[in-house]
Amino acid sequence: MAAKTLKTVTFAWEGKDRQGTLVKGEMNGQDPNLIRAQLRKQGIKPLKVRKKAASLFAPGKKITPMDIATFTRQMATMMKAGVPMLQSLDLVIEGSENPRMRVLIEGIKQDVAAGNSLAFALRKQPLYFDDLYCNLVESGEQSGALETLLERVASYKEKSETLKSKVKKAMVYPIAVMVVAVAVTAILLIKVVPQFKEVFEGFGAELPAFTMMVVHLSEGLQEDWFIILLCLVGVGYGFSETKKRSEKFRDMLDRFVLKIPVIGEILYKSAVARFARTLSTTFAAGVPLTDALDSVAGATGNVVFRDATQKIKADVSSGTQLNFSMRSANIFPPLAIQMTAIGEESGSLDYMLDKVAGIYEEEVDNLVDSLTALMEPMIMVVLGILVGGLIIAMYLPIFQLGSVV
Repeated sequence: MAAKTLKTVTFAWEGKDRQGTLVKGEMNGQDPNLIRAQLRKQGIKPLKVRKKAASLFAPGKKITPMDIATFTRQMATMMKAGVPMLQSLDLVIEGSENPRMRVLIEGIKQDVAAGNSLAFALRKQPLYFDDLYCNLVESGEQSGALETLLERVASYKEKSETLKSKVKKAMVYPIAVMVVAVAVTAILLIKVVPQFKEVFEGFGAELPAFTMMVVHLSEGLQEDWFIILLCLVGVGYGFSETKKRSEKFRDMLDRFVLKIPVIGEILYKSAVARFARTLSTTFAAGVPLTDALDSVAGATGNVVFRDATQKIKADVSSGTQLNFSMRSANIFPPLAIQMTAIGEESGSLDYMLDKVAGIYEEEVDNLVDSLTALMEPMIMVVLGILVGGLIIAMYLPIFQLGSVV
């Protein structure tokens, strides 16, 4: 019968150091007796060791991809400096401020301490370490250059997450503008327009059509606001569930977003950058080109590039050069194709692909900055039209008050 694996938890401890000073802290472990033994090794006489209670209000931050990138960078730096793997993991655990991240790394450390490879330990955490990450680490362990591969993976993760954050910024900004515009309009219709309506009722004259339209809109919003809100939530939930469950819908959405002005260009160039960055990292790690293209297909983040990558893989498997395959896919920009051709001819494909990724990442950065600068006056225009339109609708009867009197 297999021995039961104890769960790693956080213990709070109190004790006295060699000078008799009262000290306290926290330590991850599986058993309070092991924590006491560890404290004694550090010259601390343990007085109290108890399991730390989980807070209802502060359960700990979620583990983000940037946390994984930081973990990878720290491991690469320490192992390159000659620090053994287990000691490196201990140092990362002590330096991590995220309790969930500490528990995750502690579990990895336990697997490695039991004699398993680092890649094996990482594969047990697929939520945080994908196949590409694990395959590169495995390649590093097999080739005896784990610290070099970890450094490359860290750079890849850092640059990929930076690119994703820029794309999210480009996507979120227009949505935020629309939300602000709708919120301001709703507040005016619910709170301001009814006040004017009471004044209009004493005019004894027919109101302008524009004013009547705004008044009816205000009345409808006040009476049916719950139904409208329910419909909006329902549409949002339906969209989210359809996107989650229907691959056909996701593929259609991927193709559509590439056609949106400015936003589509940002997404297109970010997909080119991810293609080049992933292929550069895997190829430099010694992964065969056809196997590397499998990882690239899932990393581009768009069905158009995924399908193109699968076609490129089929062409490359039959002996076609990568740059010819990219050209026949009719999706990659000429610059990327030309630099890939130079890389193949000179035997420095990974270096040239890294340059391609850098060029398009910089273009994405510039496009996001341009979009941000463009959206600022657009916010003023949209809010001006909505708010100004409502003000005009409310003041039109007052302008006509002279004719009524």
